[in-house]
Amino acid sequence: MRPGDKVICINDKIDPDKNEEIRRDFEIWITKDKEYTIREILDNNGIVTGVLLDEVHNFPKFFKLINRFQEPAFAIWRFRKLNYATAPAEAVSEVEELAEADQQQEKLVKTK
Repeated sequence: MRPGDKVICINDKIDPDKNEEIRRDFEIWITKDKEYTIREILDNNGIVTGVLLDEVHNFPKFFKLINRFQEPAFAIWRFRKLNYATAPAEAVSEVEELAEADQQQEKLVKTK
């Protein structure tokens, strides 16, 4: 996964023993089966890879574990990348060229 990727939340569960900590750190939490866009990926000093999302912004906090202020990130394992079937750029370009050629041909026919 990388910034700009569309993902879907596959796990929004909070362990009961971490509920208080999570509620303190995150003003906004994620929702299972909802689509998000990755804004940034954080290594978090190799502890757990986290993601920031375009659709969710939380206030930065100081985290002792990584010894810095940052926006709380969601564990990357909570998401799955969405793979939309999209046409390659060359195919889109070809279609545009064909449409343009059709329009030019239509103009020629009308002027004759």
